[in-house]
Amino acid sequence: MNPTRKRRLIVVLLIFAASAVAVSLGVFALQRNMNYLFTPSQVQRGEASNYPTFRLGGMVKSGSIQRSNDSLKVTFTVVDADGNMPVEYTGILPDLFRDDQSVIATGHMDHARFVATEVLAKHDETYMPKELKDAMAKAHQGRAMPANADQGESP
Repeated sequence: MNPTRKRRLIVVLLIFAASAVAVSLGVFALQRNMNYLFTPSQVQRGEASNYPTFRLGGMVKSGSIQRSNDSLKVTFTVVDADGNMPVEYTGILPDLFRDDQSVIATGHMDHARFVATEVLAKHDETYMPKELKDAMAKAHQGRAMPANADQGESP
């Protein structure tokens, strides 16, 4: 093999190695920053156990909201068709947050409770992932779900 050909081969291999490293780092960064959405029953089945941070979506159980008198700590229960999950949040809640309302909370599990770092309350189910819409429809069969509920992303 002559020196020019050897040099060209080394350059091509270095470019290939650098590209592989760049793609690997990009995939790794994207995976770490993704927030997957789960319902309480999916969390209880262990489907969220591989994710350090994820979103919990469902309805706020009627009568479950308990506010601390001396801090901004709030505890409530998020329900779906087959499960419920206690949630703890410290901070200011959205104005639309109330009983029997759709909610999506971002956070992590702490033993059997979900510790939220962000809570999003929605005034209707217009923009909702199909999986969450179906799970909530089963949980609240008496409540009508909009026909266009699966035409968008969650907030």
